[in-house]
Amino acid sequence: MSSRLHAPVVLPCDPTCGVLRDAVVDVADDGRITHVGPAATAPAFDGERRELTGILMPGLVNTHAHSPMTVLRGLGGDLPLLRWLQEAIWPNEAKMTPQDSGAGMLLGAVEMLRNGVTTSAEMYFHAEQLVESALAAGSRTVVGIAVLDLPGMPWRPMAEAIDKWIDADGLRFGPGDRVELGYGPHSAYMLAPEVLGELAAAARQRGALTQIHVAEAPNEDAAQRASHGSVPKLLEQAGVLDGRVLSAHSVHLSAEDIAIYAKHRVGVAHCPGSNTKLASGIAPLRAYLDAGVPVGLGTDGPASNDDLDLFEEARLAALLARVTALDASAVKAADALLLATRGGAAALGRTDIGTLAPDHWADLVHIDVDDPAFATGLDAPDDQILANLVWATGSRRVLDVWVAGEQVVAGGESTRVDRAEAQAAVGAVAARLRG
Repeated sequence: MSSRLHAPVVLPCDPTCGVLRDAVVDVADDGRITHVGPAATAPAFDGERRELTGILMPGLVNTHAHSPMTVLRGLGGDLPLLRWLQEAIWPNEAKMTPQDSGAGMLLGAVEMLRNGVTTSAEMYFHAEQLVESALAAGSRTVVGIAVLDLPGMPWRPMAEAIDKWIDADGLRFGPGDRVELGYGPHSAYMLAPEVLGELAAAARQRGALTQIHVAEAPNEDAAQRASHGSVPKLLEQAGVLDGRVLSAHSVHLSAEDIAIYAKHRVGVAHCPGSNTKLASGIAPLRAYLDAGVPVGLGTDGPASNDDLDLFEEARLAALLARVTALDASAVKAADALLLATRGGAAALGRTDIGTLAPDHWADLVHIDVDDPAFATGLDAPDDQILANLVWATGSRRVLDVWVAGEQVVAGGESTRVDRAEAQAAVGAVAARLRG
């Protein structure tokens, strides 16, 4: 059934980050938006009407996550990246079953939806269980199905399985096209250049997104830098950058590397929480934006962050950019909000999410304003509304969430998943892995 949501403040997250007062969002039966604008000039409407009390805005877009790792949360929390992977994560992942990954993803999807994240770009194993869990929670996901080349785990069967799945089910499927399939080659230090090129060619043939880790830690890609100058140069020479590409982390890139990304419109998933927790470095966010590189925000995994809160990433990204530049205007509240919404969509190469506009999916978040952060009132100037949302409120006031027009969070809790049961399932997996 079509619906009209009426709120005191609507944030469409258009390029100017405009603020609409006393406005409505109309949603059609198919889950897409048909109208956004002031209530006074809205077209006639005979569907279901709902009056909201706070701020209505687009769902957040998490451009890089390994959400099944909720089962590994807290492991190796004081180790740098490579030791964290080698000593804490990979040994435990080797013991995980497909059902473990599904349990981890279900809780991760619920956690993200409760934090206002309606889309997550995932890179992990056991993709079928990951997809099942995302659909069960009602979230939207862009799955970069993991590809590595290790003893006993050759890359080609993994790649061929992705080809077959996309060819059988299509690039996008599920209610409201909630699932998008793609390729997730781990990194240039795990896969040879010719393999990366072949994977990228398969992705281009199908219009799929290639997600890859790039320059996360200072020394991870020493061999690739020695042979090619940098990983972006390697990827360009291998033909990887000619299609839809998302470069996760991208902390240690030069001005020349950034120019390569801008030339090819490579999306960047900026993960400030994980990168600071693992002491990997601070990505040059302002340089990316100034060069026109599409940038979104990512949480990375819940074992390296350790939460799945994109409002927190938006705040941290802006704070780090400001202190790095010693410039309080380097990234403003509006900029941070757009990074978490339309910026994430652009980084993923998506034109149907991240913004409240006609023909976009009705992925919506209702922010409750009964909070000290909004004691100054919703009649405050636009800049103050945005500042209070980004700097003072964040995810703790997310009240309701819709994905493709379906309400999946009501009153702060999932409408589809028993959270206590999901938490207990993850606890059981974690206990077995410890044992």
